[in-house]
Amino acid sequence: MKDAPTIGVFDSGFGGLTVLRALTERMPLARFVFVGDTARLPYGSKSRRTVARYAAESAQFLVREQGAQFLVIACNTASALALDAIQDAVPVPVLGVIEPGAQAARRASATGDVLVMATDATVQSHAYAAACGAQGLRAMEKACPLLVPLVEEGWTEHAVTEEVVRVYLGELLAEAEAREMDADTLVLGCTHYPLLRPVIERVLEGLPRSPNARDRGHPRLMRVIDSAQSTAEAAARLFDGAAAGPDAGGSAQTEIRCFATDSVEKFERLGSRFLGRPVGKVELLDLGG
Repeated sequence: MKDAPTIGVFDSGFGGLTVLRALTERMPLARFVFVGDTARLPYGSKSRRTVARYAAESAQFLVREQGAQFLVIACNTASALALDAIQDAVPVPVLGVIEPGAQAARRASATGDVLVMATDATVQSHAYAAACGAQGLRAMEKACPLLVPLVEEGWTEHAVTEEVVRVYLGELLAEAEAREMDADTLVLGCTHYPLLRPVIERVLEGLPRSPNARDRGHPRLMRVIDSAQSTAEAAARLFDGAAAGPDAGGSAQTEIRCFATDSVEKFERLGSRFLGRPVGKVELLDLGG
């Protein structure tokens, strides 16, 4: 594309703003429109049919009313349960967050064994296991339900959060060891988790090396894959640098318009943690029941 694209980004809440942040860093000249379906979250408690309907409604709003030429589904649950339905609902390319994360894990892993931290709904879908399997990887998934509320509370560097991460990772590594996996890559399978990456990497470095681990020539137990970054990299490749611009790396001038289906004040208050800059005025969007 010769002109900078209009990119629609959709999430069930505001965790997907970490994906939007990564997108603006790589394509600061693009115009972005973000929808957070805050009135109907959490999607994880809904049926596949309901998630597909909700996600398709947001996708159609972004394309038909906001002129999005490309959609990024910055929601692991919607990517896992409704990607096909979204692609059928709109006439533009659609990119989810799961496949790019699996592809990045394939590039990073030397052993072919990877671990995935995600929400309960994403783990129950086994979407990461399937996507990793398609890349020739073995994947062990772990539901970490306490991490999202800790991030939303702002406790990203709290001692309690670090201990919760230590427990989850300890259990995940023990399960992988029991299956004789030699995992060298960890995928962050939730858009909230990039805010916890420093804590996760710090905990990983302090955990003992698995007896199944082969000598890979470096001290670090495993590489961490941020699926938000992986998705942004995949989107940027699709546009072949069309919106990169001379100031690639992020710009306060990047045009962003945000909509939420409820609790716009909360979105404005918490959104800056995920976006890394003020989200500005969030507009209320009514998508129906």
